Amino acid sequence: MEGIIKTLTEKGFGFITVDGEDKDLFFHRNELKGVQYEELQVGDRVSFEKADSEKGPNAVSVTRA
Repeated sequence: MEGIIKTLTEKGFGFITVDGEDKDLFFHRNELKGVQYEELQVGDRVSFEKADSEKGPNAVSVTRA
């Protein structure tokens, strides 16, 4: 799946606006692959997989698109 970084926080997580979907997906810095959290900016295009967690769906294996 692909989307755009919508929000980044100082606590190491953010949200991705998913192409073709209404709900944004949560992601955590631990799920980044090949990019450091500090290198990301709002508006960056990313690829990821969608996974279910205790708190609902989130993005995993997040990379730059």
